[in-house]
Amino acid sequence: MLTESPLKPTAAVLDQIIPAGDGWMHEIKAGQTFRIVDLEGNQAVDTIFYNALDPADRYSAQETIRAQGKIYLTTGSRLLSLEGHTLLTITADTCGRHDTLGGACAAESNMVRYALEKRSMHNCRDTFLLQIAEYGRGYSKGDVGANINFFMNVPVTPEGGLTFEDGVSAPGKYVEMRAEMDVVCLISNCPQLNNPCNAYNPTPVRVLIWDVDGRP
Repeated sequence: MLTESPLKPTAAVLDQIIPAGDGWMHEIKAGQTFRIVDLEGNQAVDTIFYNALDPADRYSAQETIRAQGKIYLTTGSRLLSLEGHTLLTITADTCGRHDTLGGACAAESNMVRYALEKRSMHNCRDTFLLQIAEYGRGYSKGDVGANINFFMNVPVTPEGGLTFEDGVSAPGKYVEMRAEMDVVCLISNCPQLNNPCNAYNPTPVRVLIWDVDGRP
């Protein structure tokens, strides 16, 4: 569902660019609003959210899909944790739908899907691991689980399979979420070059955070 936000970037308490293929890990406090902007369009943003008090209580695609009865995420979707906590709620979305079935690319999946020589290519799982190593605070590779692919187009075929298709996003499209509890956000701004999820050309994204009093 397409919905716009009243929030102005000039009122944000954080405004940061994540370069193409890079990562980001940051805490978002309860009540703050978090926005991801697809600056140039057709960029997949692989994202995991954690309960800030317990890394083991992370985003659950299964719980989220079960609770909302839909496989795609958009305005109104509640992002649930493994223990059933509502981590965030999507409050604005100018793209329309986001994938949470396709998973994150890894060296192994790149070899299986594309070619053995793709093993050394930069991938989202490696970015996740690098970010949690730098962030510290008890996170480990065991905490890298199911993720959301914001802006990524992964249709489900009539036979129940998944395909990676050309994006449904465009330059300047954004998705915005309200944190319902203290959460930690882990992003891999996907470096994938082998399928059209990034239009074969990874590009930067922008992240912004507003405090509750940032509303006009």
